[in-house]
Amino acid sequence: MNTTLWRGTLIVSCQARADNPLHGPAHMAAMAAAALAGGAAAIRANGGADIAAIRAICTRPLIGLIKRWSDETPVYITPDFAAAREAAMAGADIIALDATARPRGKSAPSPAVLIGRIKQELGRQVLADIATCDEGEGAARAGADYVATTLAGYTGASAPMEGPDLTLVAALAERLSVPVIAEGRFHTPDQVALAFAAGAHAVVVGTAITNPREITRRFATACPAGGEPASP
Repeated sequence: MNTTLWRGTLIVSCQARADNPLHGPAHMAAMAAAALAGGAAAIRANGGADIAAIRAICTRPLIGLIKRWSDETPVYITPDFAAAREAAMAGADIIALDATARPRGKSAPSPAVLIGRIKQELGRQVLADIATCDEGEGAARAGADYVATTLAGYTGASAPMEGPDLTLVAALAERLSVPVIAEGRFHTPDQVALAFAAGAHAVVVGTAITNPREITRRFATACPAGGEPASP
């Protein structure tokens, strides 16, 4: 089974929160199968059940993460080793985790410690989700195999923006020796092409491909009724 994220390829994020009609392993496995048939080179998925369901139909690289929200910390993407182990045991080849500088729970390990344990104890590659160049450089020094711009614009360390942070992609590609994965707010194929031109190794697209509810909302805003159901 191939576990390498190849240069110049598309990764599709198949995730649906509990309030989404497509929430659940069966739906996400079907979404992943459709994405793979359409040309995705890898899949990114959240939660042990979804990861396992996708693993059953996917022979390409599978990036797994476990989201756990806590009042203690804003860090929720694979915040500790137990979460990383759950993703690995479910079948993830690569573990994605939050490697930002944000404060963590009292007993939570630093990104560097967590990266080391995943590689040494689980034998998995690590994809570090970051928001700034400094965080990307720190994750690379700690041994992350890939650095992704997933959290740019979401942590307060960088300004929110409508589209992908291509400036960050370019800066990381220039400074790091590990592959840079562009992720976050990709809406069009043209933006994906710009990310590769900026030096991205691969690009992750989620909502624009796998979230019909949000895709519909974007189109509905152009309608005279603003997306409201028509009156009888």
